Amino acid sequence: MFSPSQEELCALNKEPVKYGELVVLGYNGSLPNGDRGRRKSRFALYKRPKANGVKPSTVHVISTPQASKAISAKGHHSISFTLSRSQTVIVEYIHDKDTDMFQVGRSTESPIDFVVTDTISGNQNNDEAQITQSTISRFACRIVCDRSPPYTARIFAAGFDSSKNIFLGEKAAKWKNPDGHMDGLTTNGVLVMHPKGGFTEESKPGVWREISVCGDVYTLRETRSAQQRGKLVENETNILQDGSLIDLCGATLLWRTADGLLHTPTQKHIEALRQEINAARPQCPVGLNTLAFPSINRKDVVEEKQPWAYLSCGHVHGYHSWGHRSDTEANERECPMCRTVGPYVPLWLGCEAGFYVDAGPPTHAFTPCGHVCSEKSAKYWSQIPLPHGTHAFHAACPFCATQLAGENNCVKLIFQGPVD
Repeated sequence: MFSPSQEELCALNKEPVKYGELVVLGYNGSLPNGDRGRRKSRFALYKRPKANGVKPSTVHVISTPQASKAISAKGHHSISFTLSRSQTVIVEYIHDKDTDMFQVGRSTESPIDFVVTDTISGNQNNDEAQITQSTISRFACRIVCDRSPPYTARIFAAGFDSSKNIFLGEKAAKWKNPDGHMDGLTTNGVLVMHPKGGFTEESKPGVWREISVCGDVYTLRETRSAQQRGKLVENETNILQDGSLIDLCGATLLWRTADGLLHTPTQKHIEALRQEINAARPQCPVGLNTLAFPSINRKDVVEEKQPWAYLSCGHVHGYHSWGHRSDTEANERECPMCRTVGPYVPLWLGCEAGFYVDAGPPTHAFTPCGHVCSEKSAKYWSQIPLPHGTHAFHAACPFCATQLAGENNCVKLIFQGPVD
């Protein structure tokens, strides 16, 4: 069967070419207070009407502030490396007609295309858990996409500010490479992990690396903001692939290629799976009442028919208030079916289609949050170590960023069909 390429599809539909999408881990389809403008839970990168990429050009070694001002007055993009009070290296960048640039960061200034704030695990509203001090850089990273097929996307640490400058001060980690070009790292770094085998059910986690301002790949520093850079990894690149994870120290983004998204379930597909489960009329084995997953639009309010599950064994029930044991934690109960003691939580359907590695039925729940998705997706995310804080890594639910726990980080659900 003939399968048209992404470019042919776009030409047929008169749509711009899509390079890919960035999806923020920890949100189930939208931000808690709704997506607004450049602040949202996912961002699609399309080919721009006119190229806005830049590439390195002239290098200046400056010893006076006046000379520095003269260069910035030209209006070009530039990266400044302050070596000492008396010496700065400025690398001028010129227009590149062959690439498009997209910038990501915490700043709401106009050079930022995708505004990202710190992810609060467990999907609490920002009002409940104010971030005292963000660790995400205002101009965190830039993604540069080739305007011609195969539309390769590359990631670089740091983004250009409103004066078109990237400024690496005296304290920033920076150095001169053997070939003479300057490079550096941002304060908390931009980490990237490419899964082995792409973004499929067979994939395995790759190794987390740090990306430099010029796009080279390094092993991780001792701690997130240490002065000493890691070792150069010469056989790896900053090219993003389907399923690459980008960590900005406070938020982690998933990169999905346009082709990868063509093979991913859609929101409609997930809604059809929800209706299919509900049509089978699963029942509470004790109360014998019919259970139903709430509609995707009502994914924050626990409803009367909502399925609940014992996460140690996977038995699905309706809500009931008994089964507490005096020797257990507050949310732990004894399952009436098998007597296993464990967390008892409402189940929520994972609605962010970009996190699914296949289109299988939602049969598994993450522990301890209760988000439900396909078996292969649950097993994939259960094994992915995500950066946490300045030097810890742990697996987390992609739909709410809750740290996973339990024997396998997820559990197979046991539904009871109708008795009649």
